[in-house]
Amino acid sequence: MVVLSGSNAEIMAKQLAGELNWSHFSIETRRFPDTEGYIRIPDEVIESIRTEPVVLVSNTFPDSGIIETLLMLEAINDVRTGNLQNLREIGPQSLTDVGPGVLLAIPYFGYSRQDKRFRPGEAVSARAIANLLASRCDGIIVFDLHAPKVLEGLSVPVAFTSAMPELAEHLQKDIKPDFILSPDKGAIERASEVANEIGCQFSYLEKTRIDAHTIVHKAKDLDVEGKVVAIVDDMIATGGTICRAADALRSQGATQVHAACSHGLFTGGAVARLVRYVDGVHATSSLANPRDVIPGGPALARGVKQLFTTLQW
Repeated sequence: MVVLSGSNAEIMAKQLAGELNWSHFSIETRRFPDTEGYIRIPDEVIESIRTEPVVLVSNTFPDSGIIETLLMLEAINDVRTGNLQNLREIGPQSLTDVGPGVLLAIPYFGYSRQDKRFRPGEAVSARAIANLLASRCDGIIVFDLHAPKVLEGLSVPVAFTSAMPELAEHLQKDIKPDFILSPDKGAIERASEVANEIGCQFSYLEKTRIDAHTIVHKAKDLDVEGKVVAIVDDMIATGGTICRAADALRSQGATQVHAACSHGLFTGGAVARLVRYVDGVHATSSLANPRDVIPGGPALARGVKQLFTTLQW
């Protein structure tokens, strides 16, 4: 089997290949001076793509990641269908179609938070991008998706996988938390899974969304006196919610506060902001980030195995 990656998910692709004991190859990606992307599958990889099922590992973040992912899928499909015509007439111009066998593994699905329409005329961006990707592959694996419901009913099967077991193992080994906190009700399932794996208490903050841009959090009275607390979420962007939660926890007697997530976006100086409020920041390798301490490959491998079983390849 073959694992492929472009410019934005090589670490996860190598971890996945290592977990499954498959071969990993890099697709050539670069930028023209006008910033347009260029994709090419190396000659030495073409035969492998035509003889074995392929898993492309690629993020749809930032926006350039969407274009890169689509172009890589297009190139892979051309190779598998035998469409190799080129102006320099290098090599065979056409080969037999080898049939389906392309999976897309997305460590971080960009636009995942744009999963609802709050006002008339808004695009449900997550669904629109998912439909584009589904038209160019035979199945999708998504890693700790913010709202899985938005990908229900796609034209290809979707496997939802999570790094919460690995996150729990890391926290238990490194900080031994007494309490797990979810920053809102939406992340309760993740927080409770981590808490159950560790064997400690968990709770959540009350969150009220005013509109697409405004969220209000309300701290609850939590039994955290003298305890080490880990705040667990699917992603950390600006870190504002974590900082407010950490403040509330310390005011209620927590001795240590840590932040842990699957996706470390860390936008707008988030890490510098977070370290003023928390004792540690822990993230997976789904995105390149300075707090990448939890391997994401095992979770991605579980999703790939699930789809291979579903598709019976």
